[in-house]
Amino acid sequence: MVAVPVLEQDEWLARERAHSERMRHWTVPYQRRRARHEKHPVHDFLFQYYSYRPAHLQRWQPGPGVMLEGAQARRFLERPGYHETTEGVTLDVAAFTEKRAGTTRYLLRLLENTASRQPRLNCFGLHEWAMVYRQRPDEVRHNQLPLRLGPDRTDTVVESLDIRCGHYDAFRFFTAPARPRNALRPTRAAQPDLEQPGCLHANMDLYKIGYKLDPFVPSELVADCFELAARIRELDMRASPYDLSEYGYSPVRIETPSGRADYARAQADFARQAAPLRDRLISQCHYLLTLKIRN
Repeated sequence: MVAVPVLEQDEWLARERAHSERMRHWTVPYQRRRARHEKHPVHDFLFQYYSYRPAHLQRWQPGPGVMLEGAQARRFLERPGYHETTEGVTLDVAAFTEKRAGTTRYLLRLLENTASRQPRLNCFGLHEWAMVYRQRPDEVRHNQLPLRLGPDRTDTVVESLDIRCGHYDAFRFFTAPARPRNALRPTRAAQPDLEQPGCLHANMDLYKIGYKLDPFVPSELVADCFELAARIRELDMRASPYDLSEYGYSPVRIETPSGRADYARAQADFARQAAPLRDRLISQCHYLLTLKIRN
């Protein structure tokens, strides 16, 4: 029998507090903005496009194979998937159902396929430009923001550069006139075959993969993925056609050769930052599927 690590109450309470404080740095400002009906074109994406609720992001989970000691651990029994033993409270492996195992197998395939490829750094963030191509001002997604170059010059940029977006969840928001301009035809079914580690959205989506495994993943890993997504989102919007100067963001001018070079360098750096997180998620998926086989 494999020994289960035991966390004393003081230890896991400290981890729980640290995680909550770390995530409240992001969740509290979002909740205050929402109460005031204010929009933030960069940070709101992390809570509106991604479906993980702020309260869940703040909530610490130890992950599987960990025993929590102490009287306060019994409050975890109010959450789905936990049970009590003579040693303490832990996630019940039986709660990792076959349906969850199927999701994990798919996520593992997506992660491993992506990790096996070389980063492609020639898309230059044109997905955001393709989402506003030939749209009326009132139809633009972030219509509270001006277009940095105006509608006509924005369209000219799209028409003058090759679009090579392979990420389905970006491509599906392209305008109808922009879709034929894309060199690739990504679909949901083909996602594991097209995803590559240089893609900003593929690396932001490590956060989504992390929370889809909840509660069978340590919250610290989800938090690491979230904070990477937050940093990437800033580049994503700085390279967009929008003028974000009101929010303190300088543009990455991908309409120029020097701007495209800056974007590619930042993209490569984020690919390096994402690689160890992707590896940790791969290891977690293998661990969960091994637990399923054993039980």
